[in-house]
This record gives sequence, structure tokens and C-alpha cells, in this order.
Amino acid sequence: MKTNAVRLLEKAGIAHELRDYDVDLDDLSAESVAAKVGLPAEQVFKTLVARGDRTGVLLAVVPGDALLDLKALAQLAGDRRVEVVPLKEVQPLTGYVRGGVTALACKKPYPVFVDETLELFETVSVSAGARGTQILLAPADYLRVTEGKVGPIARSK
Repeated sequence: MKTNAVRLLEKAGIAHELRDYDVDLDDLSAESVAAKVGLPAEQVFKTLVARGDRTGVLLAVVPGDALLDLKALAQLAGDRRVEVVPLKEVQPLTGYVRGGVTALACKKPYPVFVDETLELFETVSVSAGARGTQILLAPADYLRVTEGKVGPIARSK
């Protein structure tokens, strides 16, 4: 499937692989997606939409087996406080539905904050901008194209 995220990578000349999987609307968890694409959950990164009191809307990218640490994200973003946006705001803000949110080719160019564990892998998986397809690519390429700022923003479940 050729999504805007895939088009962005192609235009930038970034090597990537697409992996399709069967979507279960009752389980859109990153752990479920990881199992379906054959990767450990810590190598499949989910993109969450948040809002900082100073930064405004921002994207947080964390491993599938972890939770977002809102205090750590606020510190990295330069905010006093950060909250995850309500689900009803996700699609209007990003252009993507739950289970398909990606920092690649969002509706608007929001600041991207990525958990530091991304750099531990040769290849990571992120949503292709639609449920049912993941993009596998090198972490350095992902950070370059998203202009992501790296820091410790995830915590164990």
C-alpha cells in the first residue's frame, strides 16, 4: 500500500520495507502488530499524539512494549506539562486513524520526540500511516526524515 508516509520515504531516497498484517479492530496494540510482523514488541514503535502547555501538539514515539512517560516527555519538549490528546482529536490533528498514526507525512509538521531505545536496533518498525501496514527502516533514517529529538520518554508497563 502506498501511503503518504511511503511516498515521503521514496522521495527522500530512504531504503525501507513494507510489511502487511491482518488488522484486528478489537486489538490494535503494538504488541499484537509486532507478533504479526514477526518482530519483538520493543522493536515496533508506536506514535502517540500529545499536547504540551508550551509546545502545543507533538508526537511521541515509544516502543510497543512500553508506556509514554509524560513527565519525561514534558522535560524533553520544554513543557511544564504534557497530556495525551483525546482519541477523537487524533485523526483531525494528524490525518491518521488510531492504529495508523505515524510521524511520517502528518497533516501538519508537529515536533517529534523519540524514545532513545530506537537507536539500539539496526531496523525498527513504525506505522505506514494506515492500519495493516508497517514500515521497516533504519533508525537514523527515521530520525533524519522526522527531525525527531531523542531522549528517555518511555517507561516499562
